[in-house]
Amino acid sequence: MLTKDQHCLESILEATDRIIEYTSGIKSADDFNNDYRNFDATMMNFVVIGEMVDKLSNEFKIKHSKIEWTKIKGFRNIVAHDYFGIDAEEVWQIIKNKIPALKSDIISLLD
Repeated sequence: MLTKDQHCLESILEATDRIIEYTSGIKSADDFNNDYRNFDATMMNFVVIGEMVDKLSNEFKIKHSKIEWTKIKGFRNIVAHDYFGIDAEEVWQIIKNKIPALKSDIISLLD
């Protein structure tokens, strides 16, 4: 694996850990939406994940195409460009259903 790709994966892993940490005590999408500090911090880490995905080499993304790199980058664009139009329920579902799987996939790639 290229060092640059490894660095990007490590940054993605760190961002997934932060998202999990920032949302661990939150019980619902409404509570998440009303917790401005953790909401904002979480959204910033989604941007970080998208930026790091964008920096991964095309060869790496093609080789590991089971991960939805394009959707991850697309979500980053939504967060960055339509911040006030974000649906907290949709984000909450991503946090609960997609982030743990992404974290697991990234750990596997780093091993």
